[in-house]
Amino acid sequence: MTSFKSILVPTDFGEASERAVDLAIALAEKFESHITLLHSTALPASALSAYAEGLYWPTEEMISAAQKELVTTVSKARSRYHNVEGVVVNLEPWQAILNFAQTHQADLIVIGTHGRRGISRVFLGSVAERVVRFSPIPVLTVGGKAEQEAKAEALGPAKGAKRN
Repeated sequence: MTSFKSILVPTDFGEASERAVDLAIALAEKFESHITLLHSTALPASALSAYAEGLYWPTEEMISAAQKELVTTVSKARSRYHNVEGVVVNLEPWQAILNFAQTHQADLIVIGTHGRRGISRVFLGSVAERVVRFSPIPVLTVGGKAEQEAKAEALGPAKGAKRN
């Protein structure tokens, strides 16, 4: 059986990330793992396009706010599992996740997904998809409540179908 001694959990502080933290804690309890919660404050590349010229991006304020939020998230996780730390970095999220996993020898990445589809996915991209695609270590994706409900709704008619 694979042993996960170091689990990396990227967080955007949303509901899907909370579910990822819950799952990481459950795994960490079984494997006596160390959990690192990682948040990246970098703006997506689309925000830095030619249209954004001359705008002020409050990077320092973003980092400060992220650090405060991460302290709260880490405290909440530590109330359930002792071996948790938090890190804030300023890099494109998917790159930050993969770089951190490599340099800190993570054994597993547990990442929440928003389940965006269509045009919103084109503009916002998918951090989880890139992490899954490029990660040399196992990645466990955890859908948010909205994604789970959408899947259940899509499968709804099939659930009630009777077999002959």
